[in-house]
Order: sequence, then structure tokens, then C-alpha cells
Amino acid sequence: MEKTVIVYSKPNCMQCNFTKKFLEDKGIPYQIKDIEENTEAVNEVKSLGFSSLPVVIAEGLEAFHGFRPDLLNRLA
Repeated sequence: MEKTVIVYSKPNCMQCNFTKKFLEDKGIPYQIKDIEENTEAVNEVKSLGFSSLPVVIAEGLEAFHGFRPDLLNRLA
């Protein structure tokens, strides 16, 4: 069963791009929520207690922010 992975992101965010590339390279499907296109996504990030991007939410993992290959590897 595939886990749902959501990446909160914005354009020109280096760590966001690293995170998305890592997931693509590992063949892990994910959804992007762009905070610049989606005001609801901004509120979701804030409600999770984060103020920097990317924020990654995945089943079975605690939400985290930044480029974290150690945590992303657990999704592979």
C-alpha cells in the first residue's frame, strides 16, 4: 500500500527542490502543496508549527521540515 506523502513547497526553494528530486529519484509518489498558490497550505504549515519549507508529511512519520534524506529514506 502506498503511503501518502505531501510536500509543502514554494518556487525557488532550494531545499524544496532537493526534497522533490530525492523523492522522484527513489520513485516515491508525492503531492505538492505550493504555498504561493494555495493560502490554505500556508495555514496548514503554520498549524503544524512550522515557519520554513519544505514541510513533509508522510504516513508513519512525524511531520518535518527541511531536506532530510535520513527521514526521506524511510519512505523508500
